[in-house]
Amino acid sequence: MAKATTIKVKLLSTADTGFFYVAKKNSRTMTDKLSMRKYDPVARKHVEFKEAKIK
Repeated sequence: MAKATTIKVKLLSTADTGFFYVAKKNSRTMTDKLSMRKYDPVARKHVEFKEAKIK
């Protein structure tokens, strides 16, 4: 069976609130770590979210 091209990653807030989003990423084309500016409802502002592994 073939390996999946897209994987699920956890986008963890850098504001240390513990809030996270789950996103899909194409692991063959995007080999670097994913980081986005998104809304953190716990901190109630936009912060940087960085990729972490889903356990």
